[in-house]
Amino acid sequence: MSERQSFLTDGTKCPSVQVQSILYNNSLEAIERSLASMARSAELAIFAKACSKVQVYFGDSSPLPCIDEEKLEDLQKRFAPALEVKYQFFGENAGSARGHNRLAKEVETDFLLIQNPDVVVSPRLLEQLLAHFATPEVGMVEAKQLPIEHPKEYNPVTGETIWATTACAMIPVPLFERLGGFDAASFFLYCDDVDFSWLVRRAGYKVIFQPAAVVFHDKRLSDTGDWLPSAAEHYYSAEAAMILAYKWSREDLAEAICDHFTHHGSDHQKKAAREFERRRNQNLLPEQLDPHHEIAYFSENLYSKHRYAL
Repeated sequence: MSERQSFLTDGTKCPSVQVQSILYNNSLEAIERSLASMARSAELAIFAKACSKVQVYFGDSSPLPCIDEEKLEDLQKRFAPALEVKYQFFGENAGSARGHNRLAKEVETDFLLIQNPDVVVSPRLLEQLLAHFATPEVGMVEAKQLPIEHPKEYNPVTGETIWATTACAMIPVPLFERLGGFDAASFFLYCDDVDFSWLVRRAGYKVIFQPAAVVFHDKRLSDTGDWLPSAAEHYYSAEAAMILAYKWSREDLAEAICDHFTHHGSDHQKKAAREFERRRNQNLLPEQLDPHHEIAYFSENLYSKHRYAL
C-alpha cells in the first residue's frame, strides 16, 4: 500500500460533516428524535474542536413529502446553530444507493455520515468516528447498533472488519468520490454498503468498527424477537444476494442462489431470480471484480464471519 496522508487535517482546520438519511414514509416524531440526538453530538464535537460544521441532509423517496416547507423551516430554526438542516424531495422511490449518491453530489464537507433516519446517536458519536481518520489507512468507520448489534466479526484491538453497515457509517468525501459512490445500478436497497465496503478495502483502506460509538437503531421485532422485514426487503435482499456474488467473481454462487430461488424460493425470491436472469440475458450485470477472491467473503449466505448467531 502506498504512503498517504490521513483524511484529517494537521489541526489547522477542523473537518466538516454532512449527515445523510433517505426517508420513506418516516414519521416526523422519528425524524425529530434523530435530529435532536445529532444536534447534541454536533454541539459537543464543535466545542471539542473535533468538527467545524455539521449539516443533516434528508432525501425523501416517499410518495408524498414527509417534511413540508413550514416544518422544514421549524426544524432549521430549532436545531440551529448546531445543525444545518437540508431537505430534498425526490418525487420517486430512488432507493438507498441512488438516493445517497444524489445527496452526495452537492456535498461541500470533508466527511459523509451515512445513516438511517430512525437512528438515535450517542453524544460523543461524531468525535469517536472522526478520531479514526487520523490514521492514513482508515477509509470507513462504523458505529455500534443497539439494541441489536450486527454479529459480524471484527478485530477487538484494531476494530478492523470486513464490511460496514451504513445504518451509521462515516466515509471521507474524497474517497467516496474516488470510488464513484454506491453502485446504484446494481443495488437498490440491500448490499450497497457491503459492496462499497469491499471497494474501500480493494482501494487499500481499512474498514473499522468502533463499538464505543453507539447508536440506537429503531428496529421493530415480533413477539418472539424476530425481525419483521417488509415485502420490499424480502425481494431486494434476494436480488442483491445474486448480484453481489456475481459482481465479486462468484458466478458459481450467484447461479446456485438463482437456481435455489427458482425451484424452492418464496414468491419474492422467485421474482428476484427472474430479474437476475433478465439482467444476465441483457448484459446488464456489473463488471466482475476480485477474480482471485482476495477481498469479498461468501460463506453460508453471510458476507463475513459472525461472532454469534442472530
